Amino acid sequence: MDNDRIAYHGGQALRRGWTTGSCAAAAAQAAAQLLLTGQAPAEIRLETPAGLTFTLPVEQPHREGEAAVCTVRKDAGDDPDITNGVGIAAAVSRAASGVAIRGGAGVGRVTRPGLAMPVGEAAINPGPRAQITAALERAAQACGYTGGFTVVISAENGEELAGQTYNSHLGVVGGISILGTSGVVEPMSEKALTDTIRLELDSLYAQGQRTAFLCPGNYGADFARDALGLDLEKAVKCSNYIGEALDHAVFRGFRDILLVGHAGKLIKLAAGVMNTHSSVADGRQEIFTAHAALCGAGRDTLAGLMESVSVDACIALLDRENLRAPVLARIEREIEKRLALRLRNRGHVEFILFTAKYGILAQSPGAAALCERLRESK
Repeated sequence: MDNDRIAYHGGQALRRGWTTGSCAAAAAQAAAQLLLTGQAPAEIRLETPAGLTFTLPVEQPHREGEAAVCTVRKDAGDDPDITNGVGIAAAVSRAASGVAIRGGAGVGRVTRPGLAMPVGEAAINPGPRAQITAALERAAQACGYTGGFTVVISAENGEELAGQTYNSHLGVVGGISILGTSGVVEPMSEKALTDTIRLELDSLYAQGQRTAFLCPGNYGADFARDALGLDLEKAVKCSNYIGEALDHAVFRGFRDILLVGHAGKLIKLAAGVMNTHSSVADGRQEIFTAHAALCGAGRDTLAGLMESVSVDACIALLDRENLRAPVLARIEREIEKRLALRLRNRGHVEFILFTAKYGILAQSPGAAALCERLRESK
């Protein structure tokens, strides 16, 4: 195994992988060698833009008319990735000069502005395109070839897999995207998800939307649609990365931000927690307990809040003590303060917290008006 494949997270050795972009580049290099010499290599030694070098096995070398075709299979290492194991094929043929890169079966096509490639182009991002071009140039130099290439990149079961991604929401249809800035998949990396959040915000901004509508997950999205009547085509699911999403929204230039989410996640904002994954930070009971104490709750109530297993359980206990309204009012003000600190006067954010049992628990003063603006906007 390549030494570059090992990464260490929390003392645990995990395998790095290679991106679909690296697969496409290696497949293109192998296919070019087959085209120019009549023989395909068993593997390609590929140096990635990140400076790491991988040995990628080459599969299914064959000829299709004037093109040579090779496949390299995606290996995501120890990172959970739906494209793990997918074969990325490159069909390479001669051209007079330069390198023309096209998308084939299973590779999506861009239909909305704001993405890395213009509308109408194959969803092969600039990073992978540069990798593919460099790989073909290496093959040409090794074989003494001075002409150009046309390469068609395809993805095994790409159209089916695309249904499990954000692609249709981003405006990429008909298949997966060929991605990877670094060429490397870092194990258990958050980067792919945060990159997707940024892409979605960029795409919506390019379409003219000026209110960033953020939902941490499916609960928030469903509530926003069913209870608030909001169009989810205008929403970005930001998962637990609320701080990252807020930062990029103001960087991109959105004038206003609406954040709608389940109280189990958003209540954490009152403690300044902007990555709400439970493995990073929790503190839900502590937040309720602290604010209840400031509202005069007794010791038994505070102990009960600390032992509660959910936001709904905390609310039920506060209701028994007639403390729900003052405690939530304090929490609401604290969330406003923490969000203002995060944005540092670079933007304006409103929020709505809910649970399925109780509906809206807290919302900022301008949230209803911002919802109405979203409903009216085209």
